[in-house]
Parts: sequence; C-alpha cells; structure tokens
Amino acid sequence: MKITLVRPAPEHQAAATAFRQAFFDAGETVINGSELLDQTESYDDWLKAVTDNTNTETVNPEWVVTDTFFAFDAEEKLIGIIDFRHELKGFLVDFGHCGYSVRPDERCKGYATEMLRLLLEYAKKCGFESLQLSVERKNAPSVRTIVKNGGTYERSFAFEGETADVYRIIL
Repeated sequence: MKITLVRPAPEHQAAATAFRQAFFDAGETVINGSELLDQTESYDDWLKAVTDNTNTETVNPEWVVTDTFFAFDAEEKLIGIIDFRHELKGFLVDFGHCGYSVRPDERCKGYATEMLRLLLEYAKKCGFESLQLSVERKNAPSVRTIVKNGGTYERSFAFEGETADVYRIIL
C-alpha cells in the first residue's frame, strides 16, 4: 500500500471538500484529527488556522503546535487525515499526541495503520521518544491500528459517557 502524508495546501481544496462531504454523507459529523475541518465552512480559513498552528509564533493560544497531514493514496485520492500535537496540555493530557480519520468508503483497508506508521516516523525525526494516543474502547478498528503500531495500554478515562483507553507507542 502506497500512501503519502502531505501538508494541506490551497490546491487541495476540492479534495478536502469532497473528503469532508464523504463523512457527512455517511452520517458522521466528527472528523478526528482534522483540526476542525468538520466545523469550518471555509477551506481558506481552515488552511490558515492549520498553517498558523505549525509555528510557535503563530499557534492559536488556545491550542498547541500541531502538524496536520492529508493522506493521499497512489491514485492521489484523499483517503485520510492525521495530526501530530507537539505537546499535551489541558484536555490533550487524556487525548494524546495524535488523531486520525479515514474516509468512510476507504476504511478497513489498512490505511489508518499506514498513516500512523508514517506519522510515527515523522515524530521520531522531530525528536520524540514516544507518543500517547487515546481511543474509545468500543472503536475496535482504531485499537487494532494503535496496537499494530506498537501501542501498549496505559490507563483509561471517561469521555462523554464512554470509556476511552490511553496507549503509549515507543518510537
């Protein structure tokens, strides 16, 4: 499987809009790891926000430095999105360094596992020794993705009436 992680850019607007709509068409309103792509009507506004959040001087003071990547397959179809948060503060202490989503019609094909593997390589290059990720316990595909990438269970917490588990991946 060949996928590439690419920083969002102006030329990705049509692909990003179709990606977002695929979630809505599937009845999903949340796109994990998307830095609020699911809540931002203007691609230009969203792109500015994710670009600003990559730099300590321009990051939103309510957030943390974050790298966001689109995942494109070999045919250049936008199949996923993943983010890497450089620090954990506030609610991120439970949520962790990373969130990701695969478009509904491309799930269960190994894309999330490969996206996370590529992000782990990136995090290691950034000097990280480990990453913390959380997942709702009932999200078995995401649990498998984390475990396949070396995740080990650390603890649980409650979120919106659900149990979520925290995993650590040593890089």
